[in-house]
Amino acid sequence: MSKRTGTLSLGAFLLFTGHHVAGWRHASASDGTTLADFVQLARLAEAAKFDALFLADGVAARLDEAGAAGHKAHNGFYPFEPITLLSALAGATTRIGLVATASTSFSDPFNLARQFASLDRLSDGRAGWNLVTSGDLGSAYNFGHAAPVAHADRYARAEEFIDVATALWDSVEDDAFRRDRASGDYVDRAKLHRIDHAGRHFAVRGPLNIPRPPQGRPVVVQAGSSEPGKELAARTAEAVFTAQQTLADAVGFYTDLKGRLAKHGRTPDDLKILPGVLPVVGRSESEAREKFEALQELVQPVVGLGLLREYGADIDFSQFDLDGPLPELPETEGGKSRQALLIDLARRENLSLRALYLRIAGARGHWQLVGTPTQIADQLEERFTNHGADGFNIMAPTLPGGLVDFIELVVPELRRRGLFRTEYQGTTLRDHLGLKRPQSRYAAPLATAAE
Repeated sequence: MSKRTGTLSLGAFLLFTGHHVAGWRHASASDGTTLADFVQLARLAEAAKFDALFLADGVAARLDEAGAAGHKAHNGFYPFEPITLLSALAGATTRIGLVATASTSFSDPFNLARQFASLDRLSDGRAGWNLVTSGDLGSAYNFGHAAPVAHADRYARAEEFIDVATALWDSVEDDAFRRDRASGDYVDRAKLHRIDHAGRHFAVRGPLNIPRPPQGRPVVVQAGSSEPGKELAARTAEAVFTAQQTLADAVGFYTDLKGRLAKHGRTPDDLKILPGVLPVVGRSESEAREKFEALQELVQPVVGLGLLREYGADIDFSQFDLDGPLPELPETEGGKSRQALLIDLARRENLSLRALYLRIAGARGHWQLVGTPTQIADQLEERFTNHGADGFNIMAPTLPGGLVDFIELVVPELRRRGLFRTEYQGTTLRDHLGLKRPQSRYAAPLATAAE
């Protein structure tokens, strides 16, 4: 396959504590918990012409032993619910995309479709939904479950969930609302469509009671890299947030996922693959290394072991020798792809438990780069031009400093190479990502009330 040309996409993944697990402890870090903090970051990313802001979310506080006493960064707490926050940021920005995480495991498709349609309208077509499933016990407890939802069951629900949400976004045609004052004809009922969905998990009549989103549908992002996750992404996702450590792994994932699209009537351009990258940038290699080591020195063992427990399996790693190897891990109902990545990393690099948690303390299994602007741009370019990524979700180790470093030092280097835009060419998130606007698929009119 020949090397690709063109420009790559950049997202700004805003975790208020910074993405390095000890980033919030660094002297330069802001508190990051106010709307003003997020407005500052959003405007920085928009001025740099990033495609989108990306917000994570969870629905459980982590108060177990591994995350006790405030050690583990945010402990599952977030300063704002992400759709609410992005609705506020829609009024403080004009062009940058706004992507919020929401779980299909503990949400309702009608409410969620309505919320994202609203965000898309508030932002004039800049909304995206990062579809995730939730496999942790804390979230299960908060929604009436006595145990984590099984991996297969989570993905079966997610498959049906996205079908319902998509049908609801399509259920109101673009020109359904005539608002004809002369005739008194406010809405054309022939352009409103019941979905009449009756499935294993949901029964939804429809239509959605909000006008169709400006983008037709919000951009659907998906983060799973397990086999069910890749199948769900190939059928429904328009962008994938993923984690691969090596160029070979990235190219393999890219080729595999793009190769699955044809059986769903899709083309490679219908899906963008955007791996997470944690960059620690210095004007010299030694400066970058000093910045990184200063963060690593702030990692406490209880925090590192908590990370291994979260991503490896729900077992107490403190019972093992910190300087010994990673033990055999039981199969998890949580994130299977992240557990596999952790095991592969430990075995490939022969890492002790201590070395392993320090290895993932920055990027939690995502790609971690430490170096000069040229060195980092070289590696991003290599992965992009060799068909390992369509762009990257930038995970600043600290905020605001880590994001500022990337914008001021790496973005100009990418532009010098012709790899990143200097101006927005469109107004919607679909425009930025080069995605088509879908048309409503419904033709049968809504039945009358008498029926």
